[in-house]
Amino acid sequence: MEEHPDRTPAAHRVMRQDDNGNRFLLARGLTRPAAEALAAEFEARGHKQLYWVEREEPEKPAQPGEPGEPGAGRG
Repeated sequence: MEEHPDRTPAAHRVMRQDDNGNRFLLARGLTRPAAEALAAEFEARGHKQLYWVEREEPEKPAQPGEPGEPGAGRG
């Protein structure tokens, strides 16, 4: 899917899953071609890990009262 020319390209991240099913973030904030190249580089190293690229969703600002928000849980 191609990005609209008037929009900033979406950020992508490279993820890894190990033999035990644990998932790890390897890199974020990349263009899709850069993320795909990095995933391919890791795969070429011959490890039996699973690597993939996924689009990052924009971060939503925390709502008042949510965990991690200053003052949450006080009252």
